Amino acid sequence: MGAGIVEVFARNGIDVVAVEISEPALERGRATLAGSTDRAVAKGKLAAADRDALHERVHFAVGLDALHSVDLVIEAVPEHLDLKQRIFAELDRVCRPETILATNTSSLSVTEISVATSRPNQVIGIHFFNPAPVMKLVEVVRTVVTSPEVVADVEALCARLGKVDVTINDRAGFIANALLFGYLNHAVGMFEAHYATREDIDAAMKLGCGLPMGPLALMDLIGLDTAYEILDTMYRRGGRDRRHAPVPLLKQMVTAGLLGRKSGRGFYTYERAGSPVVVPDEATPLATEAVLADGARAITKVGVVGSGTMATGIIEVFAKAGYEVVSVTRGAEKSAKVCEAVKTSLNKGVVRGKLAEADRDAALGRISWSATLDHLADVDLVVEAVVEELSVKKALFASLDEICKPGVVLATTTSSLPVIDVAMATHRPADVVGLHFFNPAPVMPLVEVVRTIRTSPEATATARAVCAALGKTGVVCGDRSGFIVNALLFPYLNDAVKMLEASYSTADDIDHAMKLGCGYPMGPFELLDVVGLDVSLAIQRELYLELREPGFAPAPLLEHLVTAGYLGRKTRRGFRDHSHR
Repeated sequence: MGAGIVEVFARNGIDVVAVEISEPALERGRATLAGSTDRAVAKGKLAAADRDALHERVHFAVGLDALHSVDLVIEAVPEHLDLKQRIFAELDRVCRPETILATNTSSLSVTEISVATSRPNQVIGIHFFNPAPVMKLVEVVRTVVTSPEVVADVEALCARLGKVDVTINDRAGFIANALLFGYLNHAVGMFEAHYATREDIDAAMKLGCGLPMGPLALMDLIGLDTAYEILDTMYRRGGRDRRHAPVPLLKQMVTAGLLGRKSGRGFYTYERAGSPVVVPDEATPLATEAVLADGARAITKVGVVGSGTMATGIIEVFAKAGYEVVSVTRGAEKSAKVCEAVKTSLNKGVVRGKLAEADRDAALGRISWSATLDHLADVDLVVEAVVEELSVKKALFASLDEICKPGVVLATTTSSLPVIDVAMATHRPADVVGLHFFNPAPVMPLVEVVRTIRTSPEATATARAVCAALGKTGVVCGDRSGFIVNALLFPYLNDAVKMLEASYSTADDIDHAMKLGCGYPMGPFELLDVVGLDVSLAIQRELYLELREPGFAPAPLLEHLVTAGYLGRKTRRGFRDHSHR
């Protein structure tokens, strides 16, 4: 982090004094800086002459006395309050009275650090994100006594460095970490409970939410010891929210020296300490083909029940993958509508050059349209995509139980209801699974395969094999509210609403922080407006009712907006006004 911050300043024409505690530490820092700038030159992102000029701007020294004449100091030492306080007391003695003293802490109290000096009004948090030369976001953290001039100077400096700054008050975790680490901790808890494998949890969040990394791989990158310190600090400083209490597994792994990439082993095993290359270990799943062949039933004909967007997308996905499909809706009119929607979507694929005309025609030729469930008597798999009401789904599954031949896998696409409730409406709960496709089904690469405590291994294997045949990634999880993606995503969105509700930051700044600081494709408020605030509230309520975790209680602001009819883009008003867009 220190070397990255040095590079950011030197790249922007600012002279830097880089200080370390010893000569060997200084050499490591120098090597890190050289490695980073050499890579930038090799990738064509930095001219060789600019790299050389950058290095000339950096003066390396051992000991804080070298900082006697600088205008600004940024501290980037390990996250230990007593260490930071000692350094700030020393900086107060060494530096000129007008020098601004800044900490790059990501979780400790800037106020508690500032009181170690006789100039707390000139102490501020400047939180860069890793890697500092690449990440655009800087959180500028003011305490109750930081002078407005100091804040203004630092904001101007961020602009000069080409960074986007968000200015906030001194609160545990600031914006990005407060929202990120609750989610990461929750993912570790999911893994600890053997709810899903590390690979499936990570794949679910990357493919289901478009995140740059899965949560467990990200923990390995951050360092499990660092993550533990941040969570522990946030728990103690942030009102003792249980969701920030580090999961016991995390402490055990840190004690065992499994710190992530830097030690060569964390949730995953790496080629060597410091390497990003994951190598197989005893927990790595076997080659998918071998697992899929194990007990999977042959599927050639598929029934899809429903007439909404989800059903339409699923029909298209199966037909394109070579399956015979029977589409069942509640009447000829609805069938005609679904047929038209599938044709339109396939035609778009042809126009965009993603589908040959012959393949489109073949796909359409594989679909038969029906308004009666009796036509599902000879299918091998049924996928239900009707309305999200338990009574409707149970009645449908009871009918399917009577109509379908033995051995058929019956799948529900529910995203929020317990699959076991649907399964127990039949006399064959061993054959019932959840197949949660994501919207739009033809585009989204993820399917959550949900097994209940009654689902047979063969039914699970069949569902996974079907996902693979569709070109989708199937992740297997238990029958718990929210499955993997929604259970991890929606509490994070709810936390963002609580942060806005507490007037800690604006919707724009929170969205900036998560997009620029964590690489998320959308900020939480953008995403809430797209998903729909009513849908988000319903999912959050389900999670809260099942887990009874106080931190999962829906944010009152979310409930008020839904009551007021502000549901997001679909009503042209949610967290933002979309009427002019």
